[in-house]
Amino acid sequence: MKPELKVDFAGVPLKNPLVTASGTYNPEASGQFYDPSILGAVTLKGVSAEAWQGNPTPRIAETYGGMLNSVGLQNPGAAEYLAHEIPYMEQFDTKVIVNLAGHSIEEYERVTEMLCGADRIDMFELNISCPNVKEGGMTFGTDARMAEQVVKAVKRITDKPLIVKLSPNVTDITEIARAAVAGGADALSLINTLLGMRIDIRRRQPILARSVGGFSGPAVKPVAVRMVWQVSHAVDVPVLGMGGVSTGEDVVEMIMAGATAVALGTVCLTDPQAPVRILGELEETLNRLGIRDVNEIRGCV
Repeated sequence: MKPELKVDFAGVPLKNPLVTASGTYNPEASGQFYDPSILGAVTLKGVSAEAWQGNPTPRIAETYGGMLNSVGLQNPGAAEYLAHEIPYMEQFDTKVIVNLAGHSIEEYERVTEMLCGADRIDMFELNISCPNVKEGGMTFGTDARMAEQVVKAVKRITDKPLIVKLSPNVTDITEIARAAVAGGADALSLINTLLGMRIDIRRRQPILARSVGGFSGPAVKPVAVRMVWQVSHAVDVPVLGMGGVSTGEDVVEMIMAGATAVALGTVCLTDPQAPVRILGELEETLNRLGIRDVNEIRGCV
C-alpha cells in the first residue's frame, strides 16, 4: 500500500513533498532524465529583471561532502523567461516556483512586476541572499530590517504565495525568519548555501575566481536540519527544507524536523535522475516505518 504523499504548501496542493532547488534544475536539460511531472513542484533558476552575466570562472569547485559555487545567478532576464522558460513548463503536471533575484528593493519590485501576471507560475521564491548595493553590499538575508522591507515590497505587488529563502550565514536564523514573516512571507525555504572557500596549494591562490562561494551538498545537512527545526518552531508558516538532501531517509528527517516540503539541489547535479530514486526511497522508508501519511510526521521531533 502506497503512503499518502500529498501536502498543502501555503495553500498550494503538491502531489508529493519533493521540489527541485533553484539553480539545480533546468526544464529542458533535466527533462531528458525524468518527467518533471513526478514532482510536487519545480523551482526554476533565479531570475532578475535584466540579464545577469554571473561571476568570472572558475566558479565551481568540488570539495569533501559537497561543492562550492560562485555562479553569481547568471540568467537571461525576466523577458526571456516569459518568452521561453515559463511556456515550456505548460506541458508538465507539476507546480512551478520562480526564484526572484535583485540587488535593490527596486530591482526585486521590477522583476516581480514583470512576472506576476504569468498564470503558469504558482509561487515565487524570494532570494534574499543577494547583496544590497545601496547598503554597501550587505545581503538582505543577514539583516532583519532589510529582510522585512524587501518582503513587504514584493508582497505588495503580487498575490501569488511568496516563499522567502533564508541564508544560514547569520547568528540567529529565527530572527530573520520572524522578520520575513512580519513582512508578509507565506512560507520560508532554508537553507541557502553556507559560505566556504578552497585554496589551490600549488598556486597558493583560491580555486574560485571570487575566492569564496556557496557550500552545498551532503556535508551541510546537519546544519540544515537544525535550522529547519529551529525555524519551524519559531514561526507559523510552512517551511521548504533543503540542504544536503540526498536520500529518501533525508527527506523524512527534514519533515520530522518541521518541513512541509523538501527540495533537492546538489544531488541533482551529481545524479540527474536523483528525484526518481529519492521519490521511490521516500515511499519505501515511510512503509518501512509504518507511516501511512507523510503529514503525520511533520514536526514530530
